Amino acid sequence: MRLKLICVALLIYGVVPPALAGIYGDDLTRCLIERSSKSDHEALVQWLVVAILQHPTVAPLGKTTAADIDKANTAVGDLLMRLLTDACLDQTKKAIKYEPTAIQAAFAVLGQVAAADIFADAHVKTVMSGVKDHIDNKKLEALKE
Repeated sequence: MRLKLICVALLIYGVVPPALAGIYGDDLTRCLIERSSKSDHEALVQWLVVAILQHPTVAPLGKTTAADIDKANTAVGDLLMRLLTDACLDQTKKAIKYEPTAIQAAFAVLGQVAAADIFADAHVKTVMSGVKDHIDNKKLEALKE
C-alpha cells in the first residue's frame, strides 16, 4: 500500500521539473520513454487535463464527469503499472534500491515528452500563437532602454 501511494504521489508530482537523477534514474527514464507509445502519452496528458479541470479556476472551461475521472485514473494507473512492473521492471527495481527519487524524475521527463507531443500539434500551436496579437511590442522594446 505504501509503495502504491508513493507511485501515485510521484506520478502526480512528476509534472514538476525533475530532480537530478543518476545512472539508475537515467536508465529508468530512457526505458519509460522507449517503452511508452504515443497513445500512452495521450493518456497521460488526458489524465493531467482531467485533474487540472478540477481546480475552480479552470473548471468552467471544461466539464468532467466522475466516469471521465475514473477512466483517466484507470488508464494512467494501468500505464504506471505496465511500465514500472513489466516493461521497465529491472530499471525500476534498481532505481528504487539506489535512487528513490529517480521514479519521480523519470516520470517528470515522460510527462515532458507527452506534453511535447501535444504542443507540437498545429491546432495547439495556432491557439497559443494567438497571444502575440495581445502583446504590446512598443512597451516591450521600451524595457531595453
